[in-house]
Amino acid sequence: MMVEAGGLVQQRKDIMTIRHVNNKVRYVTKTIKKNRYKNRKESVVPRVPKVLQELFVSCREVFKGPGTVPPASDVKKLCSILDKMKPEHVGLSRNLEFFKATGPVKVTPRVTYTTIYQCAEFSLCIFFLPATAVIPLHNHPGMTVFSKLLLGKMHIKSYDWVDPVNSEDPMPPSQLRLARLNTDSVFTAPCDTSVLYPTTGGNIHQFTAITPCAVLDVLGPPYSKQDNRDCSYYKDIPYSAFSNGETTVSEEESDCFGWLEEIEVPENSQMDGIEYLGPQIIETSCL
Repeated sequence: MMVEAGGLVQQRKDIMTIRHVNNKVRYVTKTIKKNRYKNRKESVVPRVPKVLQELFVSCREVFKGPGTVPPASDVKKLCSILDKMKPEHVGLSRNLEFFKATGPVKVTPRVTYTTIYQCAEFSLCIFFLPATAVIPLHNHPGMTVFSKLLLGKMHIKSYDWVDPVNSEDPMPPSQLRLARLNTDSVFTAPCDTSVLYPTTGGNIHQFTAITPCAVLDVLGPPYSKQDNRDCSYYKDIPYSAFSNGETTVSEEESDCFGWLEEIEVPENSQMDGIEYLGPQIIETSCL
């Protein structure tokens, strides 16, 4: 299957057009003022929307680095900002057909991502999922993650460890571990921001796109192999498939639990990184 990005969105008539071409989001300027000087033109560059700049400034204040979790008041603050985020704030349109298949679907389509901003304390990323694309079940060790579905319809399934003690330690791939189901639902944009924490809120989750989707993720702190925050992948097995001598789960509750087995990196976890050419954050001031 060959996938290309396609579509146009007019943000301001005759001023700026956003084109998604192959692996970049391009801002194409047009002549907006003519004068007596031949071939002279003025162009407009994308300005950072106030809500995007506000998100960046708040993240700088909220995230204090590895080993810290934002207090409830700061979580509420970031959620209130993200809940206001719209596709156009990062250069997208609700009507943009940003992924278009040019051939029959034979394999699961690849996910694309772009990074708006990243530092040691947090990162802002957008993930683009064509219809039927999957981000496999994976964890977020020691991280607090805010996810805002900007476009599309998506199924989210997530778990938390029943025993979170030493949950960040490496485990043998063959070892099963009991987890409690946190979320198993379909979400349609626009919807509220979801939040996961190092040991609660669905730290281990999977995204499956029902329609083409765009998700804005705020990760604090971001993944880092050198800081032991690498991503691990899992497959889930129904609780009823195995017995557990130490944990007693009633038959009525069994659907709320599952066994997770760590696996090698799945082939469909590979993503294509693209350059972010949307509205640029201003690092030195707040709008």
